[in-house]
Amino acid sequence: MTLPQEGSLLRIFIGESDKHEGKPLYEWIVLQARAQGLAGATAWRGMIGFGGHSRHIHTFKIERLSEDLPIIIEIVDVREKLETFLANIESAIPEGLATMEKAEVRFYRGGK
Repeated sequence: MTLPQEGSLLRIFIGESDKHEGKPLYEWIVLQARAQGLAGATAWRGMIGFGGHSRHIHTFKIERLSEDLPIIIEIVDVREKLETFLANIESAIPEGLATMEKAEVRFYRGGK
C-alpha cells in the first residue's frame, strides 16, 4: 500500500475505561481501523488530562493509579477513508473528541 504525500491524521480522544461490547473502546477502534484497511493506527495512554466534563483531572501517580487515564488514538490515511471510518464508528463513542488535520506523509513502509 502506498499513501500520497498529502494525507490526514485523525485523532480520537477517549477514556481508558470506555467500553464497546465489553471490550476496551480504544482496542475496538484500532481493530476496526485495521479491518477497514486503513494505513495505520496507534493508541496512546496519557499521563494526565481532562475532558468535556472538566470535573476531574485523570492522572497517573504511584500513590493512586487512575483507572480512567486519557487515551488518544491516532490514525493516518487519506481524508476520504478517514471520513468514512469516522462515520462508521462515531455512534460507538458515547463521549470524547475527534479531530482531523492535514498530515504530510514523508514515507510509509512495511517490513518484508
